[in-house]
Amino acid sequence: MGDDWKSKLTPEVYRVTREKGTEAPFSGALLHNEKTGMYMCSNCNAELFDSTAKFDSGTGWPSFDRPVSEGRIKLEEDMSGGTRRTEVTCAACGAHLGHVFPDGPTSTGARYCINSLSLGFTEKKS
Repeated sequence: MGDDWKSKLTPEVYRVTREKGTEAPFSGALLHNEKTGMYMCSNCNAELFDSTAKFDSGTGWPSFDRPVSEGRIKLEEDMSGGTRRTEVTCAACGAHLGHVFPDGPTSTGARYCINSLSLGFTEKKS
């Protein structure tokens, strides 16, 4: 599906989600989004994070303390860049989302640091 993704995604979204890139900190369109709704995978629209799980980590990327359900994401060890991290991918399509760290401020202890380019957002209507 590699060529398929390349034709469906913008070059920047492809670089981040399919080539495991990252966007520059503080550049993402969803970083300061405070609306109520659902964050989805930018590649396949799978629901990933509810807005109630979002918090400002000060790191420059949207951060969440938990996914909408554990089955929506996959976690894999990532040794790239000489650092041990845990990569977060979309369980439905394999898109690279970002990384999770064990230093979150809530009771989950998790900080899912996710690229805005890996996400879409649907606002919940009142």
